[in-house]
Amino acid sequence: MLLSPKEILSNAISEATGAAFTPTTVQRASGGCINEAYLTSDGTASYFVKFNTAERLPMFEAEAAGLRAIAGTATIRVPEPVGCGLTAGRSYLVLKVLVFGGAKTGSWAQMGRELARLHQNTRAQFGWDRENTIGPTPQANTWTTDWPSYFREQRLRPQFELARKNGMHFHRSDELLDQVDRLLDGHRPEASLLHGDLWSGNADFLEDGIPVLYDPATYYGDRETDLAFSEFFGGFPAEFYRAYAEVWPLTEGYPQRRELYNLYHVLNHANLFGGYAAQAQAIIDGLVKQSAI
Repeated sequence: MLLSPKEILSNAISEATGAAFTPTTVQRASGGCINEAYLTSDGTASYFVKFNTAERLPMFEAEAAGLRAIAGTATIRVPEPVGCGLTAGRSYLVLKVLVFGGAKTGSWAQMGRELARLHQNTRAQFGWDRENTIGPTPQANTWTTDWPSYFREQRLRPQFELARKNGMHFHRSDELLDQVDRLLDGHRPEASLLHGDLWSGNADFLEDGIPVLYDPATYYGDRETDLAFSEFFGGFPAEFYRAYAEVWPLTEGYPQRRELYNLYHVLNHANLFGGYAAQAQAIIDGLVKQSAI
């Protein structure tokens, strides 16, 4: 027998909290492009719940782990994961509800400062304790001490391989992969704790203007990758970047590295949605030309 959304929510939240939960209100919400999501309350507690297919449970487990890692730094607000699991043949992630109200005066600057402080949480190696996803795309995170090889082998190459499987063939892609070390020559970033998928759709503000980041693809990597993607869809306001630089200034050469780092996301969008292949090819051509100078 098929269960109603209210019954599925009741089961998921009861399992996640360890206490019986009977929804009195259920509202369909945006869960991004890959999840089904609901806002629900029993009149006392309120939750945001994402659902996906059963095989997507590791994706939710990794998201919850990323949120806990970011929260553990006490730098920037993220949703609090309550639990994840399987119910009625579907995977779920239960989060405590946050009420958003938009940016106030100083909110973007606060977000910039807090992101810089998040990035100041570093490790000796690049990677993460588990694989996770960038959207629904698997993202490998094997620990390594060499950033150029990490970005080449665990970010760009898998996207190019997936593109080939999807029938897309990028001219000079192998040449670009061979030039990653040269494009990053002399750049020795620290392995910073990253959000990993930082764009305006994954950032908001509470009713009092406190910044919040959500839907992370967390790992330890070059902090510039977060900043690069934050600029991809038009960028955050200028005060965000000024405030970030006040806490931790960027090093020389960031504008050139930004194109390389955002190629990863352009390729991922091409693999997920199509329509980005020409943009990806233009970036590849520009980077290969840059490496030859």
